[in-house]
Amino acid sequence: MAPALLLVSAALASFILAFSTGVEFVRFTSLRPLLGGISETGGPVARQGWMDVLHDHSVLASLARNLGLLLLFVGQHSLMATETVKAWMSRYFGVLQRSLYVACTALALQLVMRYWEPVPSGPVLWEAQAEPWVTWVPLLCFVLHVISWLLIFSILLVFDYAELMGLKQVYYHVLGLGEPLALKSPRALRLFSHLRHPVCVELLTVLWVVPTMGTDRLLLALLLTLYLGLAHGLDQQDLRYLRTQLQRKLHLLSRPQEGEAE
Repeated sequence: MAPALLLVSAALASFILAFSTGVEFVRFTSLRPLLGGISETGGPVARQGWMDVLHDHSVLASLARNLGLLLLFVGQHSLMATETVKAWMSRYFGVLQRSLYVACTALALQLVMRYWEPVPSGPVLWEAQAEPWVTWVPLLCFVLHVISWLLIFSILLVFDYAELMGLKQVYYHVLGLGEPLALKSPRALRLFSHLRHPVCVELLTVLWVVPTMGTDRLLLALLLTLYLGLAHGLDQQDLRYLRTQLQRKLHLLSRPQEGEAE
């Protein structure tokens, strides 16, 4: 009983960490740029030109720090997803392999968000300043961000969220049901082998659709866009499977309950 409790506790701790990190990521990528802009002071900031940045060591230091944080996250997320590392973790951590991967990813993302340095005095790629754009552009961005996050949450319903977070593996292990992937269809296994980021389009919308594209935000959007593009490997068969699963989920949700049918 004790090992089972330890396994369940570790998996739940990883899940809670990942969930809280996801909430913080929404604030970091959406609420801060939409409600606070790139300036932390709340007042007007004199911004430099693009060429001036090359001579400003404080801006370059901040960008280098942010780049290092992003590379740390990308390196951890990619390295721990390789078959060699997954086999090593499975050998030493067993059924907690997925939970450990999720926890390390959450910790790496926490480092990015905690130590990210805004560059309020840096140049901007675009910025809504004059009316009516200063009113309507942030509102439009807010609507698109809300839609994107709702789509992200709905897409996660199509997938086995408990399995993505490592909870289902521990649950099956404790009950002696084996490996959850062994019970999945060949089409599902094919999808999981191709898919690293099921919400690429929505995340790209969140990254790029902002009223002010400052220097640090541009760095964040460019690097994560490149990473998402390289890691995204869906094809037509995967998309057909996703569409079938979504229709199945929607049918189950829309089916009347027994009490309502009467």
